[in-house]
Amino acid sequence: MEEKKKQIAILGSTGSIGTQALEVISEHSNLFEVEVLTANNNSKLLIEQAIKFKPNTVVIANEEKYKEVDEALFKLGIKVFAGQQSLEEVVEGENIDVVLTALVGYSGLKPTIRAIKAKKTIALANKETLVVAGDLITKLCLENGVKIYPVDSEHSAIFQCLVGETYNPIEKIYLTASGGPFRGRLRNDLLNITKAQALKHPNWEMGAKITIDSASLMNKGLEVIEAKWLFDLKAEQIDVVVHPQSIIHSAVQFEDGSIKAQLGVPDMKLPIQYALGFPERLKNTFKRFSFMDYPNLTFEKPDLETFRNLQLAYNAMEKAGNMPCILNAANEIAVAAFLKDKIGFLNMSDLIADCMEKITFVSNPTLEDYVATNKETRILANELL
Repeated sequence: MEEKKKQIAILGSTGSIGTQALEVISEHSNLFEVEVLTANNNSKLLIEQAIKFKPNTVVIANEEKYKEVDEALFKLGIKVFAGQQSLEEVVEGENIDVVLTALVGYSGLKPTIRAIKAKKTIALANKETLVVAGDLITKLCLENGVKIYPVDSEHSAIFQCLVGETYNPIEKIYLTASGGPFRGRLRNDLLNITKAQALKHPNWEMGAKITIDSASLMNKGLEVIEAKWLFDLKAEQIDVVVHPQSIIHSAVQFEDGSIKAQLGVPDMKLPIQYALGFPERLKNTFKRFSFMDYPNLTFEKPDLETFRNLQLAYNAMEKAGNMPCILNAANEIAVAAFLKDKIGFLNMSDLIADCMEKITFVSNPTLEDYVATNKETRILANELL
């Protein structure tokens, strides 16, 4: 009897993670099948993907593009929906086994909550969901018996290092950071940085938002908060190490002083495949690592004075409550403004710090509090620009 294929819903199928996830599914079409595809705006690519992968349902968040998508896919018998509400509801489909959340920023929160309540396995590429509402998400997963498999390369590395270590407590983890395109630069060097310079990442191919976050080290800050919730850690158990070659994706130190690290060439398809295929390691044709290509692996401390965002993230994590939600919302506005040339590279940190000082702090937030905090912070951040 043929084994049932895992039915995958990809939220954000036209972005960097989404398109690479479809490559993984193509390579393992005997194991995986696409049940749902969603996109925010890119109707053209969504239509192409739907014609190729023949999902049961697609959702285009931008309602103005509904007619275009529906007309293209109607004859294929693919159900088409539009709008934010549809994006949240589609994850509840009874055929779905795994929901890969690859949406950008805060937009991933509500669909992920709905998927957890519908008891779907989560492959999480949207770190902001745990940054904004880690406490809430963790409780919901426990209540619903839901597993989250991380897709971020660093958290996937930690997760891989922990397999077989169920009863061995973590002493600390090391999240590696490439340092981005401005590693080693001082504050004065960054006064006139352009978005074109910031969008040139030395090692990874990613979307615009995460590439800017990587350049400012905010991406690493968000990953620190995500790691706290995924692996139940305290701030002092999470160290960030700059590792420019991006070969060691992260490491775990155990109570006996032993360290396990996960290595490989920088390729997001590997953590995507691991999350979708877990607990199996699936044979693939991805590029293999050669030690001879990398005779020197180097490590250094992050510069928290030049790259203030990483320190701001640690501050937000230690303050807890709705502070990481404030950090995230302010950062999303700051990055969007930087990409539109409305704010300087270093001014992004000033804007985030201002919002963290001025927005009302809530120590035990509900979902409604998170939603209100997110809205309030965005309004203030836009006013402060």
